[in-house]
Amino acid sequence: MALPSTTRAWSIREINKDSFDSLLGDHDVLVQIEAVSLNYRDLAIPKGLYPFAINLPFVPGSDSAGIVLAVGPKVIRVAKGDRACTLFNEHHLTNPITPEAAESGFGGAIDGTLREYAVFGDHALVKAPTSLNAIEASTLTCAPLTAWNALYGLQSKAIKAGDWVLTQGTGGVSLSGIQVAAAAGATVKPGATHIINYKETPNWGEVARALTPEGAGFDHILEVSGAGSLEQSLKAIKLEGVITIIGFLAPSEKQPPLMDALKHVCIVRGIFVGSRQQFEEMNRAIDSAKIYPVIDSNIFSFDDVKKAYQYQWDQKHFGKVVIKIAN
Repeated sequence: MALPSTTRAWSIREINKDSFDSLLGDHDVLVQIEAVSLNYRDLAIPKGLYPFAINLPFVPGSDSAGIVLAVGPKVIRVAKGDRACTLFNEHHLTNPITPEAAESGFGGAIDGTLREYAVFGDHALVKAPTSLNAIEASTLTCAPLTAWNALYGLQSKAIKAGDWVLTQGTGGVSLSGIQVAAAAGATVKPGATHIINYKETPNWGEVARALTPEGAGFDHILEVSGAGSLEQSLKAIKLEGVITIIGFLAPSEKQPPLMDALKHVCIVRGIFVGSRQQFEEMNRAIDSAKIYPVIDSNIFSFDDVKKAYQYQWDQKHFGKVVIKIAN
């Protein structure tokens, strides 16, 4: 007898003591996943480097784009034939983020996107920008949305034309931050404006600050490296500027004390990707400004997921690494 290669399963997604209708999923959406993009988080989890809770075993992956194949009778957010993207945290619908939302991350706390088909609640999906194809749309869930939240998340400090923005490295959030900031009319470092090699210039904070008008510093800094570079970000920030802490790539036992935020009279803000509302706002801006994600030239197949992981781990990529699921 041959061993089975596929299986079918029902899913109970809510409690209803009066009937068995919960088996049918009034708000369920069946999605054929077309493409999945990777984040550093996806690599950190199997290496034991992820600092947040996970629930083993689980399907990895948070970022995806796919075609809606069928919807439950009460689904109104998407329709059959739409291309949809998954949220990073399925319950992060609006800001501020709640404890429940923070613990609802796809590909960590719950099953994620590295599969051919999936059933999602309609609350966990947004329509993809019409200007992007599946490969491009699959990169939006984490990196671009995080950059959007960093630059627009505080309404009183939202990026505007003329602002100076500092990003670090060439990762997904940094490259997206450059695009979002440039579309807003800001001056961005690095990018086409200025580039500093932190390996050659360890004290890059003061060097970067000197590039700004009258050496006043940057309005926004996207801090993707973590404790290992925060000291330099504080040196580069403008009075009343915003440092958004995003990543944990460069952990360090040496880090500036919290009170240094007072010394530099700035806001230091940690964020966790962004909300569904922000995702929809970003997608409208993507269509309007014709922003196209930066994608690595190597597109991997579903059978080559391990190779894709290793490729990104070895830092051979430039832009987002994408795995094509559907043929």
